[in-house]
Amino acid sequence: MSQRMRRVNQSVQSVLAIHIADLKDPRLGMVTVTEVRTRPDLSAAEVFYTVLPDDEETRAATGEGLASAAPRLQRLLADEVRLRRTPALHFVEDPVPAQGRRIDELIEQARPDDDHDS
Repeated sequence: MSQRMRRVNQSVQSVLAIHIADLKDPRLGMVTVTEVRTRPDLSAAEVFYTVLPDDEETRAATGEGLASAAPRLQRLLADEVRLRRTPALHFVEDPVPAQGRRIDELIEQARPDDDHDS
C-alpha cells in the first residue's frame, strides 16, 4: 500500500470515528472504527468496526444503524477530507474479535482437566 493511501485511510478513519460517536441513532452500541481500506480509485471504502456490548443483537442493530447513516457520514467526510472523489462507505464488522474468541474457546477445550489431577 502506498504512503498516500495510508494517509487517506487514516484520515477517513479519524473523521468517521468522530462523526460516528456523534450519531444519535439508538441502534448503535459503542462503536470503534478499527480500520479503513479505501480502493485506490477512491470509489469505495470498507470501514471495519467493533461494537460493545459484544452480543449478537447489538452487533446486528449497529450494522443496520451504520448502513443507514452511511450517506450522511459520506457527506460529512466529503466536507472534511479533500479528496478527488469521496468513497462510498461500506461498513463491515471486524472479524478479529470473533476470531480471538474462537481461539480462546479452542485453547480452553485443549487444556487438560485440572479436576482429574488430584
